Amino acid sequence: MDKFIINGGKRLFGKASVSGAKNVALKAIVAACLTNEEVTIENVPLISDVFVMLEIVKELGGEARVLDHKVTIKMSDFKVSKIDLERGAEVRTSVMFLAPLLARKNEAIVPNPGGCRLGARPIDRTIDGLRSLGADIKYISEDGYFHAKTDGLKGATYKFDKNTHTGTETLLIAASLSAGKTILKNAAQEPEIDELISLLNKMGAKIKRPEPRTIEIDGVGRLYGTDFTIAPDRNEVVTLAIASIITKGDIFIEDVRREGLEAFLEKLEEAGAGVETTKEGIRFFYKESLRAVDVTTSPYPGFMTDWQAPWAVLMTQAAGSSIIHETVFENKLSYIQDLKKMGAKMRLFNPKVSNPEEVYNFNLSDDQPKYFHAVKIKGASSLHNAVLTMQNIRAGAAVVIAALAARGESVILEVHHLDRGYERLEERLNSLGANITRENEN
Repeated sequence: MDKFIINGGKRLFGKASVSGAKNVALKAIVAACLTNEEVTIENVPLISDVFVMLEIVKELGGEARVLDHKVTIKMSDFKVSKIDLERGAEVRTSVMFLAPLLARKNEAIVPNPGGCRLGARPIDRTIDGLRSLGADIKYISEDGYFHAKTDGLKGATYKFDKNTHTGTETLLIAASLSAGKTILKNAAQEPEIDELISLLNKMGAKIKRPEPRTIEIDGVGRLYGTDFTIAPDRNEVVTLAIASIITKGDIFIEDVRREGLEAFLEKLEEAGAGVETTKEGIRFFYKESLRAVDVTTSPYPGFMTDWQAPWAVLMTQAAGSSIIHETVFENKLSYIQDLKKMGAKMRLFNPKVSNPEEVYNFNLSDDQPKYFHAVKIKGASSLHNAVLTMQNIRAGAAVVIAALAARGESVILEVHHLDRGYERLEERLNSLGANITRENEN
């Protein structure tokens, strides 16, 4: 495994670009398996999660080619209906192959998915939704697999109990080839989901969103090949923006827009950071002492859960006290201990919530006493070097940002977590003036 050695205190300046959205690329690979024709996806980030998903496509009998940032997929026919246990454990979106397998083969054997451990992260909302379309799905703990079959998926009206990004996308994919009309209520409305809808419609699906949290799908008999280009990754924009501001730098991110970033940009401007939007992109720069600003994560259009770890690092440099309240996942503040090792003044706690069932998007039955859902940050702190370990993708980005702002040389272990979601992040940061060296941990 690789590690980063980061010499902090370097200001970031210059122009940058971001990769295509990870949260679209992985789902687009699954959607491409709905047709026996060739689907080409452009602006795909070359990250480890993408390569795992492409290996699954090949193991299921499909063809997958990568040329630069263009991926071509052709699933002429599923040769097998079972995903390897170890492969499925590497990436959470492996479970979404339930949808094309059930739609085209009427059966699927898919392992309990892996990915970042942010609490229980059950897929019950996805499974319940597929059952509403006529799938018979059982989980057998002895082998670690979901065993699914159907006599043919049929349209239905289904309401998600709580917001679910993966559940909404899986049902979109499955319902596209289902018989009849499907109506999804309380469906997620992130921009990445609308991108998936655009891809499916280009393939011949009939999907519309008559109102923000309702999606209607008229099932069709078959789908076709197409070309599709993925939009820039919102999470990468946030990561680079905070890296610029926390190092008192000035960077311009090309070809990105405010749309989808409004909640982040509002908080950033409230904190006193510099933000300038043009037709060519967005400039992020340090202009004055930062002010403490509270955030509460929530589904779109709220402040995204994936933004809170980098935001916590930014708040260590803001004057005053701020609070981050995480409501989407029950265990997503593990990185706080690493920031405290660097001199950050932070205290984990559980806020008093009178209506937890409405406030928290995770299943309350999965919550544990050891989990904290909020952190109070006292700034501004002087961060110093430390030896750190990445916990997951976004926590990994947070400790990298912290090391960029810290005094001295920091060592960050288990960089493979970051590689699952960011393509060559250290090279892009170095092009802006950072000093990051990648070495093998051994």
